[in-house]
Amino acid sequence: MLSTRAYLQNRLKTLQPAKDPIVNPLKLLALLNKRQWACWLLGFFAWSWDAFDFHSVTLSYPDFPATFNKTEQQMTYAVTFALMTRPIGGIIFGGLADRYGRKWPFIADCCLLIVFVLATGFTQTFAQFVTVRALFGVAMGGIYGNAAATALEDCPEAARGLFSGLYQAGYPFGYILASIFYRAFKNHTKYGWRPLFWFGACPPILLIIFRLCLSETDAFQSRRAFRSQRQNIKVAASEVSLAMKNHWFLLLYLSFMLAGMAYCSHNTQDIYPTVLKFTYGYSVSHATLVQVIGSLGGMIGSSLTGYCSQFFGRRLSIIATCFLGGALIYPYGFTSGHGVYATAFFEQFCVQGVWGIVPIHLIELSPPAFRTFVVGTSYQLGVLIASPCNTIIETLGLRYPLPSDGSGTQHYDYRIPICALTGAMFAYVIVMAAIGPEKRGRGMTEDESDDSDIEPGELPVSRTTGITHRRF
Repeated sequence: MLSTRAYLQNRLKTLQPAKDPIVNPLKLLALLNKRQWACWLLGFFAWSWDAFDFHSVTLSYPDFPATFNKTEQQMTYAVTFALMTRPIGGIIFGGLADRYGRKWPFIADCCLLIVFVLATGFTQTFAQFVTVRALFGVAMGGIYGNAAATALEDCPEAARGLFSGLYQAGYPFGYILASIFYRAFKNHTKYGWRPLFWFGACPPILLIIFRLCLSETDAFQSRRAFRSQRQNIKVAASEVSLAMKNHWFLLLYLSFMLAGMAYCSHNTQDIYPTVLKFTYGYSVSHATLVQVIGSLGGMIGSSLTGYCSQFFGRRLSIIATCFLGGALIYPYGFTSGHGVYATAFFEQFCVQGVWGIVPIHLIELSPPAFRTFVVGTSYQLGVLIASPCNTIIETLGLRYPLPSDGSGTQHYDYRIPICALTGAMFAYVIVMAAIGPEKRGRGMTEDESDDSDIEPGELPVSRTTGITHRRF
């Protein structure tokens, strides 16, 4: 085993670009068969609608005070609680998906999403709203790992980077859909913001039908041949315990790296509409257009950087994109007029570009036996660490009051907190990526560290050599 010093000294050398030939992306698209395309599309739309449901709240911030008699600052707690409960869903549904398959845990999770999103539209008090959104966070937390594994674990190795970026583009795509439907429902019904959530509960029904038509992924079916056939909750719980025991350091590293990325994402998205509205005086339509253009940049950035990571490496691509995003953060925060479209486009290009590499990077780093658990849990723990981001920005923004607009409500300039915190997080992610591991091209079924059917307390044994491996 490499010492810590030798490992760190080796990090710079491992950042060298791979020598793989660059392949035309159109040829990569043709590598997937019909079933692999169906699995990818299911994962993409599931992740897109997850983002739609989440951003339905952030886009409706200005409408909540009149309903719940709370300030926009107080309404951020609903988002914070939803972010905080997401790891619960990642742990529960990730463990179930690794033990019982991707299909039925996904369907159960979608049923919970339908219930909690629909219930959001019927809440009458602030306490009810916060409680329902916290429960929604549990359901939302179970989607990412399952959807990512379904979409990507059967992808041909050469196409993984591209399809990882395309998959992650579902997040800004969901944001675009939420923006469009928010404008479609706003001021067109007597129920205010509520129809957006009633509508949001419907598409998961289609996802359930879609999933019922698909079998388990090939990778999971191959894995099942190596697993114990004892199917009970006690065994599933023991496997989650085993995963945390044997892979706690990987979970810790991934969680803290993803926390920095989550800060960058939420810092530049959630409160930015408030900046456009009250700092620059943009109308709702104007602000929506800026956000949609930014999200289009995010979709392109996610797809492009995911594709490039296949040839330049996952970590090097993350570092380069963070450098560019950090350089653009000041123009993003302090440019108005026509230039705001370009800054929004390119900043979200970088923010979502970093995320475009994440799905396949996590899948490759995760042990095959616990892939959904590690991917989903580390992602949601990172979100948990970043959950105070909106509250931090709102609190720091109190130092920068805007001139009164005559409405009797005091508004604040959040640009400095957004830029300062996001810039610091870009630098943090660069450091975390530089010191971290990478396993580009790893197999999707089993390797010598496979420990899927080991009882808690036992040591894993190589299936090819019969040698017992100790964990350090």
